[in-house]
Amino acid sequence: MLDLAIAAATQLTSLPRLARVREQPHELQAAVLRYLLGRAQPTAWGRRYGYAAGLSAAEFAARVPVSAYEQLYPELEKVLRGQSDVLWPGPAPAWQAKSSGTTNARSKYIPLTSEALRGNHYRAGRDMLALSTHLYPQHRLLQGKTLSLGGTHAASPFGGAARAGDVSALIMQSLPGWAEYLRTPPLELALLDEWEEKIERIARHVLTQDVRVLAGVPTWMLVLLRRVLALAGAATITEVWPQLGLFLHGAVAFGPYRELFGQLAPGPHMRYLEIYNASEGYFALQDQPDSADLLLLLDHGIYYEFLPAAQFDSPDPRPVPLEAVEIGPSYALVISTSAGLWRYLVGDTVRFTSLRPYRIRITGRTKHFLNAFGEEVVIENAEAAVAAAAQATGVLVRDFTAAPVYFAAEAASRGGHEWAVECAGPPPAQAALFAQVLDQTLRQLNSDYDAKRHRDLALAAPRVHFVPAGTFEAWLRQRGPLGGQRKVPRLSNSREVLEAVLEAGGVCG
Repeated sequence: MLDLAIAAATQLTSLPRLARVREQPHELQAAVLRYLLGRAQPTAWGRRYGYAAGLSAAEFAARVPVSAYEQLYPELEKVLRGQSDVLWPGPAPAWQAKSSGTTNARSKYIPLTSEALRGNHYRAGRDMLALSTHLYPQHRLLQGKTLSLGGTHAASPFGGAARAGDVSALIMQSLPGWAEYLRTPPLELALLDEWEEKIERIARHVLTQDVRVLAGVPTWMLVLLRRVLALAGAATITEVWPQLGLFLHGAVAFGPYRELFGQLAPGPHMRYLEIYNASEGYFALQDQPDSADLLLLLDHGIYYEFLPAAQFDSPDPRPVPLEAVEIGPSYALVISTSAGLWRYLVGDTVRFTSLRPYRIRITGRTKHFLNAFGEEVVIENAEAAVAAAAQATGVLVRDFTAAPVYFAAEAASRGGHEWAVECAGPPPAQAALFAQVLDQTLRQLNSDYDAKRHRDLALAAPRVHFVPAGTFEAWLRQRGPLGGQRKVPRLSNSREVLEAVLEAGGVCG
């Protein structure tokens, strides 16, 4: 009966809240901004910019600069090192969410305040739970377990008593008792930091559980499910868990994984809902089973602004408020939150598909990146790795591009990256060394890539093709007249550019 009580309680509060998100978006956002400014008024940041609860959105935008992680880092570092009342009132948070994607360090760290944890992550999680049970009552999702696969946390590198780690691990560590009752595996397995041991022990534990919901990143979930199938000697995951009915997925584009999960759990019984959750916040969720559009969560402690694509590289960016967005164009997400992120440029880009209510789709990043598996390799990572590989092998790289190699249906298949590299002269005599240094440097620079590459569990070593001189120019000519604005995309989550480049030049090494 506990499952019915949980479902009823969450639906009683969450479904009306989601209705207000759809029906009263501007009123909710105005209230969020008033709350944030009022709470942060006594902080060092609030005093610097004259915060007050009555400050208008236009005044707020005029006073406070837009900041990427690198620009805000001097203030963030004070918080991470334990200083109080810097960006958000009170002592420095005990939790620090860690991810990659920054240009000034191997990882970026976001303070996770209790307000952000409760008013954003947990609130959105409850809403997703209520929505799932409302949309699929026939599945009786809460009568079984939710298999949630997260990361890990450890002592903060900034010292003190704070813990730092994947936001999924921090959320899991602090779940209320009723939420912990619904999930599997137990924390001592879920938070293991050695991924090979983690996958093996979790697979053995959940083998006999009544799993009805999966929640996590498709990359690691696929690795885990394949191990469960091997241990069970089963052909499909529904042979192991007959009542499995829902996969809550996020972090990477699901399109390349859909067919694979369809083979693992065949038939119309299995459902899929996407969530948009990041270290900086839980932003949106899929509230319609027949549409991939995501409902922007406007009553969850985050005030949103949106930077038009034409201003991505502007030295003086001018984001627009929610009421000024249009359907169609891409916008970069700018957020102010109860974690002390102020007019913070997340780096993600979104496109609005509806304004009544506000629904979005994720379109990419403000910079070229690879994130097919949750690895978040940004262009700065790639360029540094290619430079290191070129130096190690004594070649001069003229151009390069990279794309994912997605998982195949075979149980032994692994994802990975495939690179096309053009040198100014002949390809390196030690081609294998080039690929090895490229891989090693990416692992040193990017903690998410390193985690996926650990013992080849989720990502195989990169494949590197050396193409003849002139290949990239030939590819550009195929696309129209050459010019200063015609550039080769260095990184892409689509294989379109890579395959066209390889076809244009062939492979010489």
